[in-house]
Amino acid sequence: MNVQKGTATYAVDPAPQTVLPVEGSDLLFPIRRVYCVGRNFAAHAIEMGSDPNREPPFFFQKNPNNLLVGRDFPYPVASNDVHHEIEMVVALKKGGDSIPVEKALDYVYGYGVGLDMTRRDLQGIAKDTGRPWEVGKAFEDSAPCTPLFRAEKIGHPANGAVTLDVNGVRKQTGDLNQMIWKVPEMISYLSGLFTLAPGDIIFAGTPSGVGPVKRGDQMVGRVEGVGTLEVRVV
Repeated sequence: MNVQKGTATYAVDPAPQTVLPVEGSDLLFPIRRVYCVGRNFAAHAIEMGSDPNREPPFFFQKNPNNLLVGRDFPYPVASNDVHHEIEMVVALKKGGDSIPVEKALDYVYGYGVGLDMTRRDLQGIAKDTGRPWEVGKAFEDSAPCTPLFRAEKIGHPANGAVTLDVNGVRKQTGDLNQMIWKVPEMISYLSGLFTLAPGDIIFAGTPSGVGPVKRGDQMVGRVEGVGTLEVRVV
């Protein structure tokens, strides 16, 4: 049956708009696309069996409705090896093509702290068979995230610890200054591959120490100068 929404008639009920809250306000940030940069810390590239040299960055995507805010992380189906990857999240307020590096920070609305949760066993099969990564990366609730912190209030963090504790034990540690591709560079490079737009967010890469979680685990991730993300695995 058709669904009437305002002046439009849809064939089925349209999905709700995915949003992230903006810290300290009633504003909601509408999500358009979720880009993730792979192996952006040298030590993590090494632990995943890759060359840490500064080769061109590569990107994959999660779905907007994979974002999880203010809720527990449900252990996903079809996997027995789900890993944590703590990351800074970059939110764009405007977009375009071929954005110059020196102007890229002008496109940033704010920052958050996110987890790129990964079904590592399924990702491994995809890698071995040369298939896309979505089955390992873009599953339901695979992107826990904090509210966004506006750049006009916190600036543009380029240094600061990036950490993840599981049940009070430090598992991941790094620093924003260790990113192979800095925020302006990744925005510029990505805009040469896709037309960026307001509402796009970028997961900026994870430091070394990624590892498995189990039901009942409490994860606490921090990006110094941005915020803290607390998520329980259920």
